[in-house]
Amino acid sequence: MTAISAPVLTTGHVGLNVTDLERSVDFYRRGLGFEQLGGGVDGARRWAFLGTGGTLVLTLWQQSDGEFSTSTPGLHHLAFQVADLETVRVTEAALRALGAEFFHEGVVAHGEGASSGGVFFADPDGIRLEVYAPAGAEAAPAPAGAAPTCGFF
Repeated sequence: MTAISAPVLTTGHVGLNVTDLERSVDFYRRGLGFEQLGGGVDGARRWAFLGTGGTLVLTLWQQSDGEFSTSTPGLHHLAFQVADLETVRVTEAALRALGAEFFHEGVVAHGEGASSGGVFFADPDGIRLEVYAPAGAEAAPAPAGAAPTCGFF
């Protein structure tokens, strides 16, 4: 099979299905610092555009019921990178104040000896999320040993 020749791709934005748009917008704004860039309603269809600095990062679509499934193919988790571990800790405090479910206690490393690490948690619909810093977590525990922490939560 021949591979196509394509330009370098980067992630544009991510769309997530949610059950309660207002609840999710509040969580992503207050817990992760996103601003609402826009949104709309068309009959029963509702959506919100979230981003930072005017750049779209997330689109939330209220078109689901139930909870995020970890047992079916699809999204495993969504990770957001920040500059440093202090920002991870500030974000963790905001998320704890909102009652977010965490999968590990505090900042953990991405693997034994890894310098990157962060916090792993779920949004109100159970979507698995991560906020991490690329350096500074060398002394933090690695819950999955040498295996990638982000792959096994």
